[in-house]
Amino acid sequence: MNAMRHTLGTLALWTAFGAWAQAPAGTAPAAPPVVATLPSPQELTEWAAQASDRGLLWRVSKGGRSAYLYGTLHLGRAAWMFPGPLLRQALNVTNTLALELDLTDPTVMNELQTAMAAVPKPALSPRQQERIGRLTAAACLPQGALGSLHPLMQAITLMVLSGRHQALDPAFSQEAGLAGFARARSMSVVSLEKPSDQVSVLLPNDPGKALAAVDKALEQLENGTAQRMLLRLSESWRQGLLEDLQAYETWCECANTEEERADLRRLNDERNPALARGLDALHAQGRNVLVAVGALHMVGPKALPLLLKDMGYEVERLKP
Repeated sequence: MNAMRHTLGTLALWTAFGAWAQAPAGTAPAAPPVVATLPSPQELTEWAAQASDRGLLWRVSKGGRSAYLYGTLHLGRAAWMFPGPLLRQALNVTNTLALELDLTDPTVMNELQTAMAAVPKPALSPRQQERIGRLTAAACLPQGALGSLHPLMQAITLMVLSGRHQALDPAFSQEAGLAGFARARSMSVVSLEKPSDQVSVLLPNDPGKALAAVDKALEQLENGTAQRMLLRLSESWRQGLLEDLQAYETWCECANTEEERADLRRLNDERNPALARGLDALHAQGRNVLVAVGALHMVGPKALPLLLKDMGYEVERLKP
């Protein structure tokens, strides 16, 4: 199972927020190097004024109208949540924001919880429990804070939270920032996928595969691979380095076997046709839409820009 790719999933973001919500007050151990804090009014003003374009942005046009496609990062830094000039322009001319899942929608959150609860939880070995306990303490979560989650989601959450040692936090995801901007502008916010579909892709029904994925994720946390890959991914995204993201499989340390490469295709490429159809359906309804999904959906043989071009769209990458 490709554990590194799992760190980019929307459910990882959800479980990270869920872990904080479940943590009993006053029981957390010492803080990691960087913890998400509310920016000061002065910082907000400065970041908004100095915001530059980050990530990957395309304009796609068909039938005399345009839509926008934005490759996001599911964790980040507070200053990155402010859109740069090109992304602000896209927001100014659109009336609908389409995300993989709108985690600000209570209905979506309830459906996620229901779908997660329906997946059987394989039993962790004492050794796995000990490793998760140690990594939970390193993530500054109280022991047992993740215990209600599926074991693989516990490992995924820890992988996401490991980014805080590089000042990367799921509290500052692009999706969270864009959803806030969209609602402040009275834009519609919609989901392109169903929670149950994401859960079925992320969590194997086979207990053996699930526990093998847990072991792989814990290994990547313990040997530093997770933090190293999150840092490179975030820097490639920040600088808009499409070529580096195209080569993701060569440096992610997550595509070394045919099984891992198949998992990558299932978790990424195989979801892209439905995402492309979702954008096309919104466009056909006459909506002016900005689609914002994970940056790795923009690369590979079934990259969203390629699929949309095949669907008759003119596709133009917008660069600063």
